[in-house]
Amino acid sequence: MESDSALWELKKEKVLAKMRENKRIDDRDFLQYRDIKIEQGLFQNAEGSCKVTLGETVVYAGVKMVPGDPYPDMPDEGTISVLAEFMPLASPTFEPGPPSKESNELARVVDRGIRGGKCLDSKALCIRAGEKVWVVFIDMYIANDGGNLFDAGSLASVGALLNAKIPKYEDDKLVQGEYSGDLEVKTLPILTTCAKIGNTIIADPSLVEEKAMSARFSATTLEDGRICAIQKGGAYSFTKDEVKRIMDISMEKGKELRNLLR
Repeated sequence: MESDSALWELKKEKVLAKMRENKRIDDRDFLQYRDIKIEQGLFQNAEGSCKVTLGETVVYAGVKMVPGDPYPDMPDEGTISVLAEFMPLASPTFEPGPPSKESNELARVVDRGIRGGKCLDSKALCIRAGEKVWVVFIDMYIANDGGNLFDAGSLASVGALLNAKIPKYEDDKLVQGEYSGDLEVKTLPILTTCAKIGNTIIADPSLVEEKAMSARFSATTLEDGRICAIQKGGAYSFTKDEVKRIMDISMEKGKELRNLLR
């Protein structure tokens, strides 16, 4: 473990040295994303699915819809549940067992963007008011951690929702293999993440850049220019001007990523 720690320290020093030259370790522009590939409809047993490859980061997302009981205070509204599983093969630091702090944070941040952006109409998920509603499960599986799991997970989750169909439900039973139509996606909330390394703001930090960053700021934006969720990470702070600049970057990059989904 000491050798691994020493290796990461050397890699971090390389990142910082490059930054002092006003360059990134992989020679990207400061606001340039790595290559992105989006593939939908991969899993036959899911209502919707999506795989996102962001540089070396690989995230799968699947949507499963099951009839359930509504909450007493929301008798005519369906619900959404987002979970993230860090597969041990994805990173030497991922271990089998209960969800980690990192996986819980990823699920919470993606969930907040989807809910805050009203991606789905909760009332449209009602089957019978006060009796049955659709519960939409979004499961993310991290297959390889190359950095910036937030943005990859968000893209995969929204991509899976866009690909999802509503199961056919008759006589209080699911009709296996049949669907009543496409799941209606009302908005496309897109999460974009910036990192602060030294005094430089960069978009889409790779894994080694995450090791070198002092702080991280993620924002979920919508088509109409609204910001519906934010998340700050890391021990250090951002200035007011830096936050304003990150908001502008999130708007710009959100449009680019949204166009890829479309």
